[in-house]
Amino acid sequence: MELKNDEMEKLYAETFHSIKEGTILKGKVVALRQDGMIVDIGYKSEGFIPIEEFSNDDIASLKPGSVIEVYVENIEDAEGMIILSKERAAKIKVWETLEAALRDGTPVEGSIVGKTKGGFSVDISGVSAFLPGSQVDIKPARDIENLFRKSLSFKVLKLNNKLSNVIVSRRAIREEEIQKKKAETIEKLKEGVLLKGVVKNITDYGVFVDLGGVDGLLHISDISWGRINHPAEFFAVGDEIEVLVLKYDEENEKVTLGYKQKKSDPWSVVDEKYPVGKRLKGKVVSITDYGAFIELEEGLEGLVHISEIDWGSRPKHPSKYLSIGESVEAVVLKVDKDERRLSLSVKQTRPSPWELVSQRYEVGQKISGKVKTLTDFGAFIGLPEGIDALIHISDLSWTKHIKHPSEVLRKGQKVDAIILSIEPEAEKMALGLKQTEPDPWLQDIPERFKLGSEVKGKVLTITDFGIFVELEGSVEGLIYSSEVLKSASGKIEDSFKAGDTIDVRIIKVDCEERKIGLSMKNLKRTEE
Repeated sequence: MELKNDEMEKLYAETFHSIKEGTILKGKVVALRQDGMIVDIGYKSEGFIPIEEFSNDDIASLKPGSVIEVYVENIEDAEGMIILSKERAAKIKVWETLEAALRDGTPVEGSIVGKTKGGFSVDISGVSAFLPGSQVDIKPARDIENLFRKSLSFKVLKLNNKLSNVIVSRRAIREEEIQKKKAETIEKLKEGVLLKGVVKNITDYGVFVDLGGVDGLLHISDISWGRINHPAEFFAVGDEIEVLVLKYDEENEKVTLGYKQKKSDPWSVVDEKYPVGKRLKGKVVSITDYGAFIELEEGLEGLVHISEIDWGSRPKHPSKYLSIGESVEAVVLKVDKDERRLSLSVKQTRPSPWELVSQRYEVGQKISGKVKTLTDFGAFIGLPEGIDALIHISDLSWTKHIKHPSEVLRKGQKVDAIILSIEPEAEKMALGLKQTEPDPWLQDIPERFKLGSEVKGKVLTITDFGIFVELEGSVEGLIYSSEVLKSASGKIEDSFKAGDTIDVRIIKVDCEERKIGLSMKNLKRTEE
């Protein structure tokens, strides 16, 4: 049945009468025009939304049949269309949400989009809210930029619809979260319970751990069964760790935590697990002037004293042999369970150089080495096996009177010597430099220097008991003070000086004592 014109007009009048300006309705997208979108809002009526209210994403996602909420702006424009607004419908919905949040205390979602005077601007589904600087977090936020453009929860503190004035707080949400976590944590807090927490602060004496609204102290003595210098060796701020509740003082809300207690004390069975003589491997964790600490397992370290690092008689600083993190092999020397001490040796994992020396060398053998040290009593010669052998000052020369080894040798000089003695047990080895040549006192000197012979010599040293003179062939003799022709003063040093060439007569040749006695008296040349 067809409707007459007056009936049609009546129906449209009823339709427009039922649609009121300022209401929010649901509509279906009919078509997208260049200037806007046509929406069917029912009642056999269509409305128009300007294209400016749609983003590119909206235009791409909306299609004929899509349902959207709209706000009735104007019942009819010049073209007979109902003017609608998508933006105002959304804002009104947000305001309703904000009013409910203020009334009920429920949080709203939003994101910080900019900085303003005294705080920050927050976007809550298209509505701009003010976040005071003091309401960002419980503590002053340092890196606020990291929170920008992220979805965050806020509590509505104040709302003025007419002035579009919205004040929100993130701090209130954070405080509520902490109180909720605190209540949950307190329910779990019992001595002996394992809890997870986050390292909040590190001090010299321990670590503060956030257990969830409740802070606990992990003292430095409860971090490891082994040696520890500072808690920072084990933890860093922000680390999530599992701890054991050692004590909970409910009245004062103090929580004492343990970390090492999660495992049994390795020192309790150290004597069984690491008996004396056992060969083992470990990692260097610390180096001091007196040695190096080797970690055998978590919480258990042994000390390698500097004297047990290398077989050398004069060991260098431990850092010259070992480095932190290095894996080394060692032998257990001593275990003291009560004192929690474990002594190790690295050098004893290798053969003693004195064992090698006793196997490779024998008395009378000629060897080569470099001068390592000069002392008043001799020179130490370094051998390839890592030991130092001594050439005593008396074994430097057959004929010279040597006051200091530096007169004959210099540090670093390569020399040949003869082995005089080997004592592996006492770690001693004696060498002789003069023994590399035949002993001139056995044949040469007795033949060359006859009693009564007159020879020339060079003054070497003047002493109270006489003058040492160098004769031909670097042989030394002594002019006794009683055999010196002195000056009028009666002092030897007034008559002669080192380097003077003088005539002398041989009055004594003692091959056993290796001495030649000289005299300046009764010389034939002088008499002539």
